[in-house]
Amino acid sequence: MQSLLSSSVLANPCTTGSPLFPPTAAKLAAAASVPVAAAARSGAIAAVSRRSASGGRCVVAAASSSSPAVTTAEAGEVPATMKAWAYDDYGDGSVLKLNDAAAVPDIADDQVLVRVAAAALNPVDAKRRAGKFKATDSPLPTVPGYDVAGVVVKAGRKVKGLKEGDEVYGNISEKALEGPKQSGSLAEYTAVEEKLLALKPKSLGFAQAAGLPLAIETAHEGLERAGFSAGKSILILGGAGGVGSLAIQVNQPDTHHHCISIHQLNLHLTFTWPERTSRTLQLAKHVYGASKVAATASTPKLELLKSLGADVAIDYTKENFEDLPDKYDVVLDAVGQGEKAVKVVKEGGSVVVLTGAVVPPGFRFVVTSDGSVLEKLNPYLESGKVKPLVDPKGPFAFSQVVEAFSYLETGRATGKVVISPIP
Repeated sequence: MQSLLSSSVLANPCTTGSPLFPPTAAKLAAAASVPVAAAARSGAIAAVSRRSASGGRCVVAAASSSSPAVTTAEAGEVPATMKAWAYDDYGDGSVLKLNDAAAVPDIADDQVLVRVAAAALNPVDAKRRAGKFKATDSPLPTVPGYDVAGVVVKAGRKVKGLKEGDEVYGNISEKALEGPKQSGSLAEYTAVEEKLLALKPKSLGFAQAAGLPLAIETAHEGLERAGFSAGKSILILGGAGGVGSLAIQVNQPDTHHHCISIHQLNLHLTFTWPERTSRTLQLAKHVYGASKVAATASTPKLELLKSLGADVAIDYTKENFEDLPDKYDVVLDAVGQGEKAVKVVKEGGSVVVLTGAVVPPGFRFVVTSDGSVLEKLNPYLESGKVKPLVDPKGPFAFSQVVEAFSYLETGRATGKVVISPIP
């Protein structure tokens, strides 16, 4: 698997006297109050605070925003510091702290600085915060968040397709588990490679767009790897979730006139949250033209499955899907039932496993972020045929990030858990 570009990962020096931790934190905090031009700000946070050995806090400072790599924005337009959620140790939600004076990150030649308008949480965010991926994680402290929607405020020299003022969205880390960005999307600014972003569909608000990237890219890649195509059938275990709901929409028969709800297609490796499966539902139905889409959910969510395009809605509280007579070309398992899933796949078919044990012909993968995938799916979103799902408890306020994580970790979200607006 590819490694994330090293230029997007910050070093983690947190020692007294380091040039990355200047003694003028108070001045930086004051700078954070500098008004920002209203037109375009959507964030890249390349620096967060971390407790030093003495119990104080040090700041991982980014390079000056007036770097020669920047060609389209004046240095004075962006403040020196920003608000960002971060953690300097692994654990439960209590490790998350709001830093009012995190340094605004610098950008590389191939990156843009985004003023974040909205961000979304994914199960991988919670697993990463808990320390499940320590071996391949970026250094602490970490600003969490993969999904982002916002406005470009600066562009590097090699950026060709985006400019200041563009409204964009995307998954900011090329690989979710291999060196993901230290400065994520739960901040006022974030730095992102141009190739990972796409222009935001005009028909969607920032909150809706923020919930799509990771899930829809996961759903799309999972279906591609499974060899899914028009005329094939699919069973989605966990159809009311983010990936599942999107997966349903992508498979509707009218391939040219339907769209995918990117949210629900999160097929992430080891990420079992139901919010991802709903996106897969929409993709299978509307984009891939599935001949038959079946999905499981609890009783209250069966009508949602049908509204997304599921031909068969299975109530897992009343029926065992593995005991039913139907077999499928592809089974997407987002709930960790791999041993049962292989019982309902046709000979020569595939089982995409997001969590739990993998039993042949099941397989897992880690999604690769790619803005071109979002560009490909944008027409479906613009037409309104594929609709992103934001959990009805949201959007959560920026001050409620800890509460949003707690809700995400119940596994009961319908669609995506979104944070918006981000001040």
